[in-house]
Amino acid sequence: MQVENDKNYIKTLSFGCRLNALECEKIKNMLAGRGICAVIVNTCSVTAEAERQCGQVVRKIARENPGATIFITGCAATRNPDLFKKIPGAVVIPNAQKMNIDAYIGGGSCGNPFTGNFDGDEKLSKKFVQIQNGCNHDCTYCVTRILRGPSVSFEYEDILADVCRATQNGFGEIVLTGVDAASYIKNYDGKPFLLADLCRRLLADVPAMRRLRLSSVDPAVPTIRDIIEMMKIEPRFMPHLHLSMQSGSDTILRAMRRRHTADMVRELVRIADGRVSFSWDIICGFPGETDELFAETLALVRELKPIHVHAFPYSPRPGTVAAEMDGQIPRAVSKRRVKLITDAAAENMRKFMAGLVGTVQSVLVESNNMARTPDDIPVRISGAPIPAKTICDIDITGTDEDVLMGSVSG
Repeated sequence: MQVENDKNYIKTLSFGCRLNALECEKIKNMLAGRGICAVIVNTCSVTAEAERQCGQVVRKIARENPGATIFITGCAATRNPDLFKKIPGAVVIPNAQKMNIDAYIGGGSCGNPFTGNFDGDEKLSKKFVQIQNGCNHDCTYCVTRILRGPSVSFEYEDILADVCRATQNGFGEIVLTGVDAASYIKNYDGKPFLLADLCRRLLADVPAMRRLRLSSVDPAVPTIRDIIEMMKIEPRFMPHLHLSMQSGSDTILRAMRRRHTADMVRELVRIADGRVSFSWDIICGFPGETDELFAETLALVRELKPIHVHAFPYSPRPGTVAAEMDGQIPRAVSKRRVKLITDAAAENMRKFMAGLVGTVQSVLVESNNMARTPDDIPVRISGAPIPAKTICDIDITGTDEDVLMGSVSG
């Protein structure tokens, strides 16, 4: 009980990827019982705008909580520590030290309770489990690989322990995540143990796990084909993949130093055979992206029909190759392209959702009778309140903009 009380003196706030939120939770648990009272902010530097927002929010936290200690870590704190150092109460901890408890000991003076909204205290029905950190690739636009360091894959026994603990705590869905999760690799008994092997073992070793899902994956990794085949036959393995596409133009993909092509993704969709859905990340306005090359990406979105696309304008990051490339695209052009991609993906989603009307979907209830289908589509359930973390069958009766509507089956 004392540990829980001490944890309550630590508030967390994360920016960017879900991995950052997971790391906040790990840091909070690491510091439990140490008598530390502080706000932990895990920052993001994937774009200039993300970095600016981190600085803005940390300054607001400092104003609203005078005298508080604010531990600032993550990619923005690593790349641009001067952005935070002059903020009252700030203690900057680079990525290399974020899991080192000694970096936090001695800090932690604050007034209590804290003022402000802290998403680290969010209650989820799914549990994110980190399997890997860092990246060994050299994409020309990416600053994250520089700030996170080389790829490190975690031991299977440690991952298994995290999954078992989450399952015992009632989480209905486990989501495996990492900076470059698709490149997960260990060697056991002299044989490579890849992401597909990891998923297969977890499904076998944790029969109580009701749903397994993957976060973003690199479409170039050959084991993705094995994963798709597994999703087609294993009902507990959620049939949806989020691909770090970045572009649908082979010319731009080469300039990005990505390792896949449009045809490789076409092959993944062919293998999926309509039984696995996809969502993508797309960068709009990469240097040298002419209207014609952008049209190739837009055409691929319409052809392969990912049900969701996270499209965002290219942001030159200092220290990356792409920041020095010729042919930088005006931001206004990039933003127009984002809208075109987003509109095309929204049309894909509308058609996909219409095809689910009249079906029965097994959903994970999150809160306030909102739930998620295996394809990660939100569902609003009518009728009596259903507890969070419940998995149940829902008759899909209609759609309401970007939400499915339904009622408990039977």
